[in-house]
Amino acid sequence: MFYTENGNKKMNTLKRILPAFVLTLALCGCATIFGTSDEEVKKYDEPRFTTEEPIKLKVNKIDVKSEFTPSFTRPNVEHLFPISIEKTAENWGHDRLEAADFSSDKIAEVIIRDASVTEKNEKNADFFNKDRVKYRATLNVVVKVIDPTNLSRAETEVEAWRELIIPADTSISEKEQYWNGMVTKLFNDFNAKMTANIYQYLNMHVVDGESKPTYLN
Repeated sequence: MFYTENGNKKMNTLKRILPAFVLTLALCGCATIFGTSDEEVKKYDEPRFTTEEPIKLKVNKIDVKSEFTPSFTRPNVEHLFPISIEKTAENWGHDRLEAADFSSDKIAEVIIRDASVTEKNEKNADFFNKDRVKYRATLNVVVKVIDPTNLSRAETEVEAWRELIIPADTSISEKEQYWNGMVTKLFNDFNAKMTANIYQYLNMHVVDGESKPTYLN
């Protein structure tokens, strides 16, 4: 086998071009695998409640804890939601309640008992209408004030819930938008009701407790 002079020049030229060509393909491949657009992935953050004045309680500290344990099995689907109801409830406790009497032995507890979402498929007998999926979000929270000195306590409890029905073939991105709106409305209801309950039932433990917000059913 032999090479002409012109043949050697062509081979050298190909050697210079080939690595650059392979590198270009590799970069394009990475962009295809890892690249995403804003429309494909949307980040949702748990709501905060810092725009409202915190409720000041005559306690030494606020203890927020959860007794809710997700099952990670259907019909429970709270683990699929981009916004955690449990985490948002914890945020509510930290944002809305404030300890205002550090000389006191009293403690306020925020206990999350339920932060679940269930899913139920509904078949439509009508051929022309789509099957549907019903979601029900439930939030149960107790706020209690404990006085270890005289072993007394006062508490109030709120259970809020929301339901959502969407077509069974709704895309994941659209579902997440619906779920986000569902959780936001759930906490709007919960925040209003629990605020009113604290001023009504824990009034003696609230600084300036005479101001009582109203809650409209």
